[in-house]
Amino acid sequence: MATSRPVVSVYKDDNPGEKAGTLPMPAVLMSPLRPDLVRYIHMNVSKNKRQAQAVGAKVGYDTAAESWGTGRAVARVPRAPGGGTHRAGQGAFGNMCRGGGMFSPTKTWRRWHRCVNITQKRHAVATALAASSLPPLVMARGHRIGEVAELPLVVSDGIESLVKTKQAVETLKKLGCGEELQRLIKSRKIRPGKGKMRNRRYVMRRGPLVVYNEDNGIVKAFRNIPGVDTACVQKLNLLTLAPGGHFGRFLIWTE
Repeated sequence: MATSRPVVSVYKDDNPGEKAGTLPMPAVLMSPLRPDLVRYIHMNVSKNKRQAQAVGAKVGYDTAAESWGTGRAVARVPRAPGGGTHRAGQGAFGNMCRGGGMFSPTKTWRRWHRCVNITQKRHAVATALAASSLPPLVMARGHRIGEVAELPLVVSDGIESLVKTKQAVETLKKLGCGEELQRLIKSRKIRPGKGKMRNRRYVMRRGPLVVYNEDNGIVKAFRNIPGVDTACVQKLNLLTLAPGGHFGRFLIWTE
């Protein structure tokens, strides 16, 4: 990639205005960009969280309906039995009848999950990491990084020992993420659709992803900040690196 720099600055965790030193640029951050691969892998990997759902086996077939046969000048669909009520004589069972079963009822043994090639998954993660070190792509995802010193943003290892959320927020603000945190807080909206009733009432934007090597309290410090996620560098997941299949998430690395 033509834009890559040979070295990356490391900023102090206790005073992010100062540099603690430099590191060579990792080769993975210069991988070729493959948005098509990221979209394809994201689509397939995201299917593996699904739970089976289907319509009940007896739904629409719980009346003792029987066809009236020919000779009564009505269609031959099965009809609800009885009299003295609107339901008597109404069509039943058929997928064209009110209260009948659906055509080709859905089954729980549908193929919900997908196998994904490990090598392809690794390529997708590599290209997502490379995209996260290019400011135009990170800004195109909607992240506010105007006050951030440089990308990739690397902070010294002391940040892994933070245990208080207050300290974590303070550090993020000093790193230039204040505008980004504000964007996340303002983005919390009530979800459109049925999910509101199903314990998924609110939706919000995704913010920075903090990538650490060793958890000395960093996960607890960052987990209550709206929109901010943490990930261990050994277990990078495409679903968090490229939410929605769009690469270029704002990453904050520890040294």
